[in-house]
Amino acid sequence: RQGWETIMEPVLINAILGDKYKIASETLYHRVRKRVIDYINKLTGVQTIVQMEGLIKMVEEFNIVPKDNILDKFGYKKIYNDALMEMVNKRLTRFNKGELDINDYTIKGAVRFLQALRDRDVKLYLASGTDQEDVLNEARLLGYADLFDGGIYGSVGDVSKYSKKIVIEKIIKKNNLKGSELAVFGDGPVEIRECRKHEGIAIGIASNEIRRHGLNPDKRTRLIKAGAHIIAPDFSQLKDLISLLFNNI
Repeated sequence: RQGWETIMEPVLINAILGDKYKIASETLYHRVRKRVIDYINKLTGVQTIVQMEGLIKMVEEFNIVPKDNILDKFGYKKIYNDALMEMVNKRLTRFNKGELDINDYTIKGAVRFLQALRDRDVKLYLASGTDQEDVLNEARLLGYADLFDGGIYGSVGDVSKYSKKIVIEKIIKKNNLKGSELAVFGDGPVEIRECRKHEGIAIGIASNEIRRHGLNPDKRTRLIKAGAHIIAPDFSQLKDLISLLFNNI
């Protein structure tokens, strides 16, 4: 799903400007675009449905679209998701044809690192802001679903039933974890903050998703502000990460 931001940006701008999308002044367009980009950057890792709730507030704030024409969060989500899945399905088609493989769709060393954790009997969970069905489908197609023996979780369209906060709290309760027995890896501030609240080890992955290795400075800044204990650009330094997590045991 690398590139989701470039899909979401025009969807949000279009929603805010409505019929004025093609005729808006340069000043207005750039004001809306700046607001949208800032909004997207702040909500990395948040469920899509929650992002759409925030979109409605922005549409109302700019007050360009008539109230009767403002969609609900599910309507905006469908517009975004349809555009996103068009991109995703093209990539899956190339994968199924054998033109690309798992290394073209994962951050460097990620699958090897997951296997190293499993070899140490660490129970693994995956929590995503993407819809549950899509998360499961893509994990199975790429062949790493079985590594997450604790389960794979995604959005169910109801924030009262699913959020990364809820998943983390369930993991802690189910496994009776205390402090550093919980480790959370993520590239978004949401999961990092939740991990810190429960005194777990928060590892921020400041990944460059285009190259699939190396550092993304903007992500690094956001993850540090969220409270990450460790920042890594990818999983290529497997031995060092394992050493930090397990104190060389």
